Amino acid sequence: MADEQVTYAQAGVDIEEGARAVDAIKGVVHSTYRPEVVGDIGGFGGLFSLAAAKEMDDPLLVSGTDGVGTKLKLAQLVGKHDTVGIDLVAMCANDILATGAEPLFFLDYVAVGKLDAEAMAKIVGGIGEGCRQAGCALIGGEMAEHPGVMDPDDYDLSGFCVGLVDRPKMLDPQAVREGDVLVGLASSGLHSNGYSLARKVCVEGLTAEEAQAPVEALGGQSVADALLTPTRIYVKPVRAVMEGCPGAVRALAHITGGGITENLNRALPAGCDAVVELGTWPVPPVVRYVCDAAHLAEDEALKTFNMGLGLVLIVDPERVDEVCAALAAAGEAPRRVGRVTAGTGVVRYENEGSLYGA
Repeated sequence: MADEQVTYAQAGVDIEEGARAVDAIKGVVHSTYRPEVVGDIGGFGGLFSLAAAKEMDDPLLVSGTDGVGTKLKLAQLVGKHDTVGIDLVAMCANDILATGAEPLFFLDYVAVGKLDAEAMAKIVGGIGEGCRQAGCALIGGEMAEHPGVMDPDDYDLSGFCVGLVDRPKMLDPQAVREGDVLVGLASSGLHSNGYSLARKVCVEGLTAEEAQAPVEALGGQSVADALLTPTRIYVKPVRAVMEGCPGAVRALAHITGGGITENLNRALPAGCDAVVELGTWPVPPVVRYVCDAAHLAEDEALKTFNMGLGLVLIVDPERVDEVCAALAAAGEAPRRVGRVTAGTGVVRYENEGSLYGA
């Protein structure tokens, strides 16, 4: 044991910088607050009123947790930290949306090698923007400094979202029927999935400057800008459709890791298949760029990336026009991308070889 005093700061944890970071994010946190938020940040727990649940027949809390994954390594390479927080909220909020739930509040966890208040403000600023897009309040979180465990410039994000849905209005795969229509909503790119592959074939070996150079195949965007495009948050348009067209949407699938093949089946009952018609929606340039760089076969691409569909709604066939009109009014460009048939609960494809044909 050393004879001299060793402080927490000397061990690598800067409490004063942590306090500055908290001060730097207060405005962002407050900008996400809803009327149900009780108190302020700084307590040992976030408080949120559930008075709205009293108006429901059978209120259910819905929770989801996720991270951003290795997309963060690209953000760290080029020093762009203001959008990955949107990804964090999106991955959680879109997941609980699959039940029809309204996201209520969000908590984040940020682990860093060396705390920097300015960088933290950018990260949490993105989380705040994601919460505003999802309509949920950022009511708490944790910033943890991990010297000796993480490199000084390294960080990781995780989040937790809680929502509320009335059981009679809940979206449920058991409500899906043969003849229902698949309606797809566009993704903004890869969203937050498949980045271990994307980085390996598109980023590995590049300097920060090279990653930020314009690429013709990406329409003049750089690899970094294209891959760091934040995940779309679908809460507001889908909730608008649920409220304006009650009962028209049977179920929905958030297309994340595993692609269309391994996510759309999660919105199906055991006796139905989803038949997806390839070529009925456009594939974003960045998605094709990564698939070409990896030389992915069509079937492999469809079970790896979202391929341009971030969300798929399963809709009552007699109300498809109504739903599509409501989605368009909410700013979406919905596409009919397939149908539900009798089957065994799997995803099948038509027009094979036409994935990039739209």
